[in-house]
Amino acid sequence: MSNSEKIFKSLSSLLENGILTSKDIKKEISTDWKFKKDKLIKNLDLVSREEFEVLKKIVQKQDLIIRKIVKNKKTKKAKKL
Repeated sequence: MSNSEKIFKSLSSLLENGILTSKDIKKEISTDWKFKKDKLIKNLDLVSREEFEVLKKIVQKQDLIIRKIVKNKKTKKAKKL
């Protein structure tokens, strides 16, 4: 018996006994989906927006430094000729 069949069987028995209402089912499904979503996001190893913005600024600064170095190197080469 698969997990989904077990879940449906337990839900149906609770419904038959009148213990579980439609609101409870909605809440249970919603909670289950939230856990699955959080697990998926964690597995993807995503970064926060703040971390992304900090790294973006660092890369931009490094790009400027590299451009200046390359430009200086070219001008020194041109002066030698």
